[in-house]
Amino acid sequence: MWEANARWWDDQIGEGNAFQDVLIEPVTERLLDVRPGESILDVACGAGRLARRLAKRGVKVVAIDSSAAFIERARQRSTAEKVEVDCRVMDACDEEGMRALGERRFDGAVCTMGLMDMPCVAPVARSLRRLLKPRGCFVFSIVHPCFHSAGVERYVEVGEDETGRQLVRKGVKVWRYLTAEARKTEGIIGQPEPQYYFHRPLQALLEVGFRAGFVVDGLEEPGFGGEGRESDGLRWMDLSEIPPVLVVRMRLSAGGN
Repeated sequence: MWEANARWWDDQIGEGNAFQDVLIEPVTERLLDVRPGESILDVACGAGRLARRLAKRGVKVVAIDSSAAFIERARQRSTAEKVEVDCRVMDACDEEGMRALGERRFDGAVCTMGLMDMPCVAPVARSLRRLLKPRGCFVFSIVHPCFHSAGVERYVEVGEDETGRQLVRKGVKVWRYLTAEARKTEGIIGQPEPQYYFHRPLQALLEVGFRAGFVVDGLEEPGFGGEGRESDGLRWMDLSEIPPVLVVRMRLSAGGN
């Protein structure tokens, strides 16, 4: 599916969109808190946008993705921007292949909007436990499982307030959450093939990290803050109180090594 979608996706959002520019990357970079000279593993890097941003700040980046088409684009863009990123075709769930990257090699790891595309995330957590240096951190972003999942519908209601003025409310309705499930969906409307989205409630997702020796020491739920509220639509920009994205930092505990 991703081989079919990769080039189309990169053509659509290669230079970024509002989700990346406003919600995902600023929070991810703040939680990752990298320093020049550090080594970072970018898991499910796609076309490598974040990897290049980090490399431009003097970070040594290894960027991996299971899609050869995405890695091809990542290499092309790195060359065009004259940025050094080690881009590799690799399945993040292949523990043997991941271990070959080098135990205790990385100061941190990042996965941008990728875990919800993976049918199993436990192998990733187990691999990162080996690859990260003591107290190394893993920052991941996903669509918010509470508010932006298969069991959520957006709505608009029109009524009146106590003064008789027209009142418009926009929000989300959640009708299922606790049951993990997989379903096909479109990450971007009109993409060549639907992709699988794997919904996991927070307790299931974080438990994978806990079992691998990680603890949560940072969490943000970025929202658009009201931009575009005058729109007649139901874009996420119109839902100022509902965060469509969750960004979490997990760090190896003292006993995680």
